[in-house]
Amino acid sequence: MSAADVLAGRFEEHRDRLTAVAHRLLGSRAEAEDAVQEAWLRVSRAGSADVENLGGWLTTVVARVALNQLRARASRREDPLDDAPPSRLHAVADPAEEAVLADSVGLALLVVLDQLAPAERLAFVLHDLFDVPFDEIAPIVDRSPAAARQLASRARRRVRGAEPPDATQRRREVVAAFLDASRNGDFSALLQLLHPEAVLRSDAVATRMGADAEVSGATAVARFFSGRARAARLVLVDGTPGAVWSLRGTPQVVFAFTVEDGVVTAIDLLADPATLADLDLQPLGQR
Repeated sequence: MSAADVLAGRFEEHRDRLTAVAHRLLGSRAEAEDAVQEAWLRVSRAGSADVENLGGWLTTVVARVALNQLRARASRREDPLDDAPPSRLHAVADPAEEAVLADSVGLALLVVLDQLAPAERLAFVLHDLFDVPFDEIAPIVDRSPAAARQLASRARRRVRGAEPPDATQRRREVVAAFLDASRNGDFSALLQLLHPEAVLRSDAVATRMGADAEVSGATAVARFFSGRARAARLVLVDGTPGAVWSLRGTPQVVFAFTVEDGVVTAIDLLADPATLADLDLQPLGQR
């Protein structure tokens, strides 16, 4: 059996999963199959002799093809000379296919996915639906892992829909209390506000500024923040309560909080200028 035959056989082993990925990204079974076929043409030309994780590599190739298709759609939608009505991302020729997809991911999710930017949709689908790590998503969307995480987080908030005002207010109170405890060096209060398995992650720029790349566990995270964050100010980060440290009015580090069930489960320190430029920061009054 030739190397080409072996590669074809291995590709077929992954075809169903690759089609599922493309289907959820593109919303159309026909377009998903076209994307998978395009991926096969690229893979067959490139070979896979040096690939250790074939499944991950194939997912990346399919995702790149699908992202190009999503961007092309977005471009066509914005063309003022196109008199045809814009197509919905999840529209398919066969209503039965749309019903199958709606059953698998939820009709409400399909509607919201249709409204996401291509990179947001890809980051959300790959990470939240297929557990692809952000380190692998980042090069597909030409962003840092931290920026890719923010894309997925932004998409996730839109998928969740508008939250009750009291839920948003509660998150704001948790973040504000955390900043107060940090400034005052109140270690016990920090521990109470942190989930036992809370994690602190820093992007490459924040790491070069002196932060640890990753800190795990409530005690370690509380120790890191105790007595710090004196200059941090409460803001909305893409609509979610967080904090920012600025220098002469220019944001230098953003603290992106993940709050679940009244406690902080994760904090991302974002300092990459490209990432910061892509964030929507809105000031909030201090407690």
